[in-house]
Amino acid sequence: MNFLQFFVWGCWLISLGGYMMGPLKFTGGQVGGVYATMGLAALFMPGLMGIVADRWINAERVLGICHLVGAILLFWASTVTNPVVMYWVMLFNAMAYMPTIALNSAVSYNILLQKGYDVVTDFPPIRVWGTIGFIFAMWTVDLVGWARTPAQLYVSAVTALFLGIYAFTMPACPPARAKRDGSLLSALGLDAFILFKKRKMAVFFIFAMLIGAALQITNTFGGSFLDDFSKFDLYKDSFAVKHPTLLLSISQISETLFILTIPFFLKRFGIKKVMIISIFAWVLRFGLFGIGNPGHGLALLILSMIIYGMAFDFFNISGSLFVEMEAAPENRASAQGLFMIMTNGFGAYLGGVSSGFVVDLFTKDGVKDWPHIWTVFAAYALVLGLVFPFLFKYKHEKSA
Repeated sequence: MNFLQFFVWGCWLISLGGYMMGPLKFTGGQVGGVYATMGLAALFMPGLMGIVADRWINAERVLGICHLVGAILLFWASTVTNPVVMYWVMLFNAMAYMPTIALNSAVSYNILLQKGYDVVTDFPPIRVWGTIGFIFAMWTVDLVGWARTPAQLYVSAVTALFLGIYAFTMPACPPARAKRDGSLLSALGLDAFILFKKRKMAVFFIFAMLIGAALQITNTFGGSFLDDFSKFDLYKDSFAVKHPTLLLSISQISETLFILTIPFFLKRFGIKKVMIISIFAWVLRFGLFGIGNPGHGLALLILSMIIYGMAFDFFNISGSLFVEMEAAPENRASAQGLFMIMTNGFGAYLGGVSSGFVVDLFTKDGVKDWPHIWTVFAAYALVLGLVFPFLFKYKHEKSA
């Protein structure tokens, strides 16, 4: 289940931008808008589907229904060539897919507990198969030559269809049907906004949103950037141009490795320094893209991919652990929901829309000035890195 869950996403998340800007001739703003739909969907759909799974319908069935709906929408998207239609189809697809990320975890936890397994010990090795599925999807789409064709969406749709059917064969995960006190806001996890009353947490969540925008930038335009080198005779036959998705997959491989270093860095340096490291890793991620190329600068591109693991994990995983430690026990689940809303919701939307604007700003007669584009993104991350230490007040006490 975990393998297929992220295989569905990996088929198109990194390569769709290149397909839309290449064969479909979408503008940067239109591509950014399509990617921003995930941010919009993440603001409310995970909470709503969580309510359904908690109160009325088995979680595995909700998961299956969402993937079946997503399969239909992905099939539709594979036939679309109009940017407006693509926006709406992918928005509805995001509304179907984004809740499945949380539902996938909920179903996994439920089944493991039913079978007597220790979730803390046994789930991480299972979840790793999600990342493997994502990487495998990227490699498949790239090596078969589907990265710049609608076939990537077709393969994703077939996988979603299979997973949707498969979900209905899984052990039952019935609703708890427990009586709940509180409002719809509480059910959606929005009661965690009370954490904004603490200056430290308010600053943290605001920067979580701003750093979340950085992640969306590379998801949206990383493939398009490498594709554009095909216009130069010097680079058109290079590995990076022929297999851009394969090169970008190094980022996900790096991610799996840096996860293992988080306990050491958090215990030794604390969340503040780890977050600072993450922000400046984003500066390097964008900066190396700005000066790298598929020829003599290939090593710089590869280094950028490796640094991505640090930039992503030291923010996403460490940030989630920090929220878990700082939130009151009765608000921890809501606080995690708020962290997702700020990063994958507001942050993703901000990153998708603003990055599309920047790309269009530095596009003249159809030619994109990628060095300047990436320099702007690097400067954005640099400003965050310079401001964050002064605004985020936190004293770390080293663990034994």
